[in-house]
Amino acid sequence: MDEYERVTKLKKGLNIRISGKAKKVFGQCDLPKLYALKPTDFHGLTPKMAVTEGDTVKIGTVLFFDKNHPEIKFVSPVSGTVKSINRGERRQILEVVVESDGKDTREPLNIPDIRELDEHSKLDKEQTAKILMDAGLWPLIRQRPYNIIANPSDTPKAIFISGFDTSPLAPDIDYILTGQEDFYHVGVSVLLKLCNDISTSMPGRKFTRVCTSQRPLKFSRFAGPHPAGNVGVQIHHVSPLNKGEKVWVVRPQDVLLLGNLFLTGKLDFTRTIPLTGPSVINPVYYQYRLGASISELVKNNVKDGNLRYISGNILTGQQIESDGYLGFYAPQVTVIPEGDKQEFLGWALPGFGKFSVSRTYFSWLCRKRTYELNANIHGGRRAIVVSGEYDSVMPMDILTEFLIKAILAEDIEKMEQLGIYEVVEEDVALCEYVCTSKLEIQSILRKGIELMIKEVG
Repeated sequence: MDEYERVTKLKKGLNIRISGKAKKVFGQCDLPKLYALKPTDFHGLTPKMAVTEGDTVKIGTVLFFDKNHPEIKFVSPVSGTVKSINRGERRQILEVVVESDGKDTREPLNIPDIRELDEHSKLDKEQTAKILMDAGLWPLIRQRPYNIIANPSDTPKAIFISGFDTSPLAPDIDYILTGQEDFYHVGVSVLLKLCNDISTSMPGRKFTRVCTSQRPLKFSRFAGPHPAGNVGVQIHHVSPLNKGEKVWVVRPQDVLLLGNLFLTGKLDFTRTIPLTGPSVINPVYYQYRLGASISELVKNNVKDGNLRYISGNILTGQQIESDGYLGFYAPQVTVIPEGDKQEFLGWALPGFGKFSVSRTYFSWLCRKRTYELNANIHGGRRAIVVSGEYDSVMPMDILTEFLIKAILAEDIEKMEQLGIYEVVEEDVALCEYVCTSKLEIQSILRKGIELMIKEVG
């Protein structure tokens, strides 16, 4: 069996059987008036404003840039007026809100002819990176370790693209790519200008659209429960990171944006996202725009009650308001019940209608049933105990309990030995979900990563 046919089968993990999977059809909704770009979506960013309230902007107008890397720009997804610059504690910039004028006028961009993407063309890495930075698309390329925006001056070990997503209610990548194969192929050609080693993953033995590119890519196949679709898990099994090494990661949805820029010569932040979750009346896919308010998306399409709106999935997404904004990296919008109601003798009932990781409830007998999960954490925080819970859902050679303890102790040497270079928040999200101690493991890991960046770089 050759490398192309070999399947890495992961046994550890967990598929959270939550109801509200999006049907493979497109819904219709109006685009909202308000859009926001949030510096808090980008780890390690120190934003420097390039506009003030009341300024007129176009698609591609720079709203802010990275103080430490001024060449990395963050641009407006729509044309209109800067409505507000919202700040938090110590005047931290939380979001830059733009009110659309509906005209979609664009800043002029100097995009080379598509034929220049040929491997024998004169367009080199520096020129390609400059085009992407000027267009505001460079932040789509992220670096492992640390899950921060890639440094354009670095030379990565490889670029990884995960061709499938196993997270709860995740969008179907193959469905999103349907009809957009040309954009994807051109996007891959753009990435090959940045690094000639691109690795793409596929689910099991399924042949998907991510492997239809005629470019010389490396393919790997993975099977198993979530987090088999996490790019960090795939890197761990295909090309583990050592100290000093860097890889870049790009999602297939974002490859489309890169390809669209070079194929059409226009900057377009339109993205295909599903509206999902047990509190959604009609979960389907929508053509929506990056940074858009979700108000129009959820209008007349959610159930009554106290609901939680999430930009992203239930494991790693960010809680927002019903008129909040779609995050820069959010692949979906999820709506679930808040779960703020008291349940009499809930722990003592048979629990046929409750999802359980263990066999605490009889629901484990119904392996194909989905459940209306809510945001209730079902317990209180307590001391961390080495119980083996994390190991049952972590398909990486990482001792998560001991890594978390090393982070809390700020023991950098131990953190390195225990694999902090290989994991980011999404890789430990399931550990947080099954944790009986109710620890905020993702938050703890991010603090450890920030410490590593500060002390080690």
